Amino acid sequence: MRKGSSRKPQADDPATRGKNYITPGGLQRLKDEHRFLLTRDRPAVTEVVAWAAGNGDRSENADYQYGKRRLRQIDGRIRFLTQRIEAAEVVDPEAPRAGQRETRAFFGATVRYANAAGAERVVSIVGIDEIDLDRNHISWVSPLGRALMKSAPGDCVVLQAPGGTEYLTVLEVCYQRIAVERFRERPGSHAAAKHP
Repeated sequence: MRKGSSRKPQADDPATRGKNYITPGGLQRLKDEHRFLLTRDRPAVTEVVAWAAGNGDRSENADYQYGKRRLRQIDGRIRFLTQRIEAAEVVDPEAPRAGQRETRAFFGATVRYANAAGAERVVSIVGIDEIDLDRNHISWVSPLGRALMKSAPGDCVVLQAPGGTEYLTVLEVCYQRIAVERFRERPGSHAAAKHP
């Protein structure tokens, strides 16, 4: 039995929850990757495997062995993406909000805060499939995301981080479009379809 298949999901594991909160841009990225795998990547690898299988002895055929392994990886990713897309609960940060939902930090909020030293930072709270630390997109289930949830400007929140406890002051909460990086094909993905 493979080690990965015997792992039991943890109760607090976000991937085991019923709904997959995601922004419209994040959902589109998942759909784009899913479509690419189904229509381009998988057929190209299948073609290589069929070609390699026709070359004879499969036990010593590296193209065949690698191709079969790559097909299993692609099929696993397709299953994962299908589940995430089906469980998607789209939350549009630009949708009108009323009452406390307009001034408090919830999923889709962009929050500006300062630490005890006065250093300011701006983060956007997104789904677990959209995390991009280069763009300051943090997950709503991360320690920082949880600490900022339901906070309003002027609130002091406590961040229980692995490195210790930090006290943060929320300066601004706004809801605006969150730009998610689009799905891009892996370099060399076209090469899989080419064989000698």
